[in-house]
Amino acid sequence: MSKGKQKWEYGDFQTPPSLASAAIGALVRLGVKPKSVVEPTCGKGSFLQAAMLGFPNARRFVGIDVNGRYLEALSNEIQSSDRENIVQLIRGDFFLLNWDAILDELPLPVLIVGNPPWVTSAELGALESANIPTKSNFQQRRGYDAITGKSNFDISEWMLLQHLEWMKTRRGAIGVLCKTAVARKVLSHAWKHTSRISGAKMFMIDVKKHFNASVDACFLVIDMLGERGGTDCLVYEDLSAEKPSRVIGYHDGIILSDVEHYLTWRHLNGVERAYVWRSGIKHDCSKVMEFEAEGDKFRNGLNELVALEDDYVYPMLKSSDIGNGETRYGRKWMLVTQQYVGEDTKAIRRSAPRVWRYLEGHGDVLDSRGSLIYRKQPRFAIFGVGEYSFSGWKVAISGFYKRLAFKLIEPYQGKTVVLDDTNNFLPCWSEAEAKFVVSLVNSKPAQEFLESMIFWSDKRPITIEILKRLDLHALSRELGCEEEYQKFARRRRDREMEETHGQLALGIAQRTGKYSVNKKIGYSRSVVATRQKIVRR
Repeated sequence: MSKGKQKWEYGDFQTPPSLASAAIGALVRLGVKPKSVVEPTCGKGSFLQAAMLGFPNARRFVGIDVNGRYLEALSNEIQSSDRENIVQLIRGDFFLLNWDAILDELPLPVLIVGNPPWVTSAELGALESANIPTKSNFQQRRGYDAITGKSNFDISEWMLLQHLEWMKTRRGAIGVLCKTAVARKVLSHAWKHTSRISGAKMFMIDVKKHFNASVDACFLVIDMLGERGGTDCLVYEDLSAEKPSRVIGYHDGIILSDVEHYLTWRHLNGVERAYVWRSGIKHDCSKVMEFEAEGDKFRNGLNELVALEDDYVYPMLKSSDIGNGETRYGRKWMLVTQQYVGEDTKAIRRSAPRVWRYLEGHGDVLDSRGSLIYRKQPRFAIFGVGEYSFSGWKVAISGFYKRLAFKLIEPYQGKTVVLDDTNNFLPCWSEAEAKFVVSLVNSKPAQEFLESMIFWSDKRPITIEILKRLDLHALSRELGCEEEYQKFARRRRDREMEETHGQLALGIAQRTGKYSVNKKIGYSRSVVATRQKIVRR
């Protein structure tokens, strides 16, 4: 195995002794006084050696690692210590060891400390690694989340959850270096499942300085010495800080980045019934499905200039087109093959022969899309598409850009604008409605409420799961514009009733084959849109 592959596979980023000493120092200031210290993936033993100095009254120290060379080097260093006789080094695989047997022999309270591997299950899968836990749905993902990759997890997350399991029947504490995203997930899991946590703290660390990496990370401390405490976690700016800078926590089933702001606007958390947040269209093949316009033709990502029927190509916006402030229309166009998920795409052969020939010409690329969502779907299928995709106006926000700024999206060159799946949006059916909605979500109460749940260090900080917690009806009451909200909500309900009747009529017409579609602005080619009229021939 090459050194680079081994370092990646085992998450082998050794902790600098200065960082380990600072972390142990923070534990000492917090009053942690273990009788035993265990470092489950000790590597070269920076934490174990720092703990031997920091906890002079501890009676047992145990270091475990899969790498025999590291343990041999650590053993040579410990031989010069006057505490060698209370140190035990074990060579073993974290995923195969009998941890209960190891821990049962140790006096309590026990401190589990260290720096577990910073590598994900997907990365290990790509390496065909055996150094991975037995597959199980420990995150309890379902359906689309599991299929599209949300079931991917950091190995350190799985390990930390094992630490919590070990401590269910034992007194002690956990202190580990990990990504802040992992720390939040572990705490959220513990709080949700009523683990016996007395308190929690995060000390932020400078990862660039210590590991030359670009990721947010912390020293996570979980106190399991007493009875179950609250569901808040104090956050310190660094390991030497004595006062917390903010409080994150878990309230109302939500992991919060700012508990204070959330509690201020808690009454805005509810079920919004009139407006449903949507993601943009997912196609997983930008080189074939996205274009730049050149006259009356389109150039794709393969540098091919093609002529396509206009009905199937829409102006589109990506995160970069709306996330940087000014909305950039007309830069990109998207080929939209379906009007709703599961629609038979064979009709394109008849209605748009040039589009069909283009799709068949790139069929090998489209057929090789890896996501499971395309299995058992019509050929050339897309995802995240529906009647809402073709709304004339939208209130949108980028999921990737670290700005809580909602944008009003309007038709471009007489056509509805579609969004890609890096954006989230509310479909609106008139300019007046879109202007009203964008004023709601950009208001101070809405911004502070949403930001209390957003962790800006995340790769995709703004999610539909967060956005849908904002009750626009409650927000309109807070802002004194409930009557206007009710007006638009009634129009949406009436429109939904029309749509239901229209779909029934469309179903009859499609079965008989006697229908045609009149197109209007904002609903071009969307046969499920309510303002299209079925005209009997």
